[in-house]
Amino acid sequence: MTRKLGGGSLVIATHNAGKLKEIAALLEPYGMKCLSAGSLGLPEPAETGTTFVENALIKARAAAQASGLAALADDSGLSVETLGGRPGVYTADWAERQWFEGDPGRDWYMAMGKVEGMLQQLGPDADRSAAFHCVLAIAWPDGEQVVYEGRCTGSLTWPPRGDMGFGYDPVFVPEGREHTFAEIDPSEKHAISHRADAFAKLVADQFGV
Repeated sequence: MTRKLGGGSLVIATHNAGKLKEIAALLEPYGMKCLSAGSLGLPEPAETGTTFVENALIKARAAAQASGLAALADDSGLSVETLGGRPGVYTADWAERQWFEGDPGRDWYMAMGKVEGMLQQLGPDADRSAAFHCVLAIAWPDGEQVVYEGRCTGSLTWPPRGDMGFGYDPVFVPEGREHTFAEIDPSEKHAISHRADAFAKLVADQFGV
């Protein structure tokens, strides 16, 4: 039987304020008070896993052990079937860091271009099937843990289209749709995304909803 969170405080293993806000809004109806690892001054562990599950658990365990509270972490990315699942856990790394006015950012156009370049090398008939993955991991200080996996399948297009998304959204067309994630309203995207799928499984298991 899966261990339940109940109410109370939950550490979100992130230093990203936007991600904290998004997750906190999803969990607020279930009585969870969310705190970020960043606000608690917790260090970011090295993501040395080779799968989304491994990396999500690394982050959740580190936050739980450092804070003494239950912790939630996510790891997500894009996999392209004909590229052997790449970029996979290296989804963000393919967008090399650039410096703009002193602030580090990621060059997502470069990342999308890397994927497209590999597909073009395979020829015009290359399989463009792809999927976004999201793993949510909950860990408790005593070592207990549980994971929930979400997935959104689709295909890749080129050139990039739309300006409402981020990351690889401008080249990803979800299955059954004609527009990329970056061309549809964010609320519509969130309803069908890989993260929505994972959260639905978490909420059903943890809160019986």
